[in-house]
Amino acid sequence: MEQHCRANFSSAASERLEQDTPPCAWHTEFLSMLPKITEYASFSFRHLKEDNRDEMVQEVIANACAAYARLVEQGRTEAATWSTLARYAVRQARVGRQIGTSLNVGDVCSRHCQLRKGVRVQGLVRWDDQGQEWREQVVEDRNFTPADVAAFRIDLREFLRSLSRRNRKMALQLAKGHATSWIAQRFQMSAGRVSQIRRELCEAWHQFHGEPIPA
Repeated sequence: MEQHCRANFSSAASERLEQDTPPCAWHTEFLSMLPKITEYASFSFRHLKEDNRDEMVQEVIANACAAYARLVEQGRTEAATWSTLARYAVRQARVGRQIGTSLNVGDVCSRHCQLRKGVRVQGLVRWDDQGQEWREQVVEDRNFTPADVAAFRIDLREFLRSLSRRNRKMALQLAKGHATSWIAQRFQMSAGRVSQIRRELCEAWHQFHGEPIPA
């Protein structure tokens, strides 16, 4: 899994909830529990690598927020404490239940599928802590010679460096095969904007190689 591509859901949630007009009372109540929920989630997934741990923490926060909103709608807020919400959300995250995503066991990019079928998805790039740069992992086959691999590694590294930080993150997620809707939710933008950026990345790649832009 690529590193350094993290979504800061907790701060984004705080900003969005605080910007609501007029603010809902439960927003403030949930935000008061957020530090404890985040701490519990970090401890629960302490065995994971930093990037995977951060992603799971954000899933826990999203699940806890959705659960609390449902309790508010049902008039059962007395049953909601930071500990009950945190424990529930951690269990949801561990079985691959993500907010806004169906449990599709046939989608290899779905955490639910990965847990159920033992599927492992690995990106074509990884972050080299020692060299402080992205390194590509390219597999050779009959149509891709060692020379092609070497050229691609050099080209991709330089191409990624030419992108903005946000577009670099999006390019890596798109390269993994994530759906437009998933990318839009992850980066908090419309699906139409994601499609536009995908096209811009395609054009930038051809321009990088001095090739004509395809219609």
